[in-house]
Amino acid sequence: MDAAVGAYSGEIAALATAFCWTLSAVFFTEAGKRIGSMSMNLLRLVAAFGMYVAYGALVRGLPLPTDAPPERWKWLLASGAVGFVFGDLCLFRAYLIIGPRLSLLTMTLWPPIAALSSWAILGDRMDAGEWLGMLVTMAGVALVVSERRGEPGLERPAGYAWGLVLALLGAVGQAVGLVLSKPGAQGYDSFAAAQIRVIAGMAGFALLFVFTRWWPKFFASLKDGPGVLHSTLGALAGPFIGVSLMLYAGTHAHTMGVAATLMATTPIIIIPFSVYLYKERFTVRAVLGAVVAVAGVGLLVGRQAPKRPVAPAAAITAPAEHSAKPDSAAGK
Repeated sequence: MDAAVGAYSGEIAALATAFCWTLSAVFFTEAGKRIGSMSMNLLRLVAAFGMYVAYGALVRGLPLPTDAPPERWKWLLASGAVGFVFGDLCLFRAYLIIGPRLSLLTMTLWPPIAALSSWAILGDRMDAGEWLGMLVTMAGVALVVSERRGEPGLERPAGYAWGLVLALLGAVGQAVGLVLSKPGAQGYDSFAAAQIRVIAGMAGFALLFVFTRWWPKFFASLKDGPGVLHSTLGALAGPFIGVSLMLYAGTHAHTMGVAATLMATTPIIIIPFSVYLYKERFTVRAVLGAVVAVAGVGLLVGRQAPKRPVAPAAAITAPAEHSAKPDSAAGK
């Protein structure tokens, strides 16, 4: 059993990432209602950074990732800038223009973007069966997300085309940020790697706040206790645990495309939360989308079975000693 879990530790981490992102979405939604998305963005990163400092001091004996060589810093800073700053900035702006439903639907394009980026940047390859699994999973996600009817103004708003472009750029930021993290995170502590990404995100938003003169609004938001609490809980689930699991999954899963697709199941996982918290109802289309998405996940994992070595289970924070693909020496 332990050996089987170890063989699929990357895929398990990817699904756990999706669950953490679901929780963080709930917390950040509540925080954003009170203090606004811009202030919440920086606040969540500051809270996550504090968590990484505490973790590093207690577990690694290093409050900061000072043991990372410059080459790792280069890749991970670039990953954080692209993912946390560029990707999130575009996505949150798209929410305001076309709403969350269409934005999330467009964001389902990030797994194939990640696969293509990984192929172009890192040389990863995917066979036809894995591409089929990705497409099936994304089709299920799209069915569920497009079924949501709670948001007002589903007719095409002003700036519709620009909103779609921003959502697509958000997907690009998410995908490229994950791909860029792989060279920096591989063989390195996942939490320390994520801390470097958070540093890049904090620096990026700090500069953005200078240019937009947002600092007074940010400091004012710190007086809102519930908003700060929800931002902190969201940071625990998302930028701290979730992003660290994402980095682990990216270095341990069969390919970046597989990890990206499993992490893209968040719109499926959020269904029961939406029913319980927001009193939304299940529909036949939502159930069908969930079934299709699960079938796609099965295709992805099933295609990997003969390719993955049976390795001992590794802790989430362990170095990625098993992250190399077993077929790489054979010129897969």
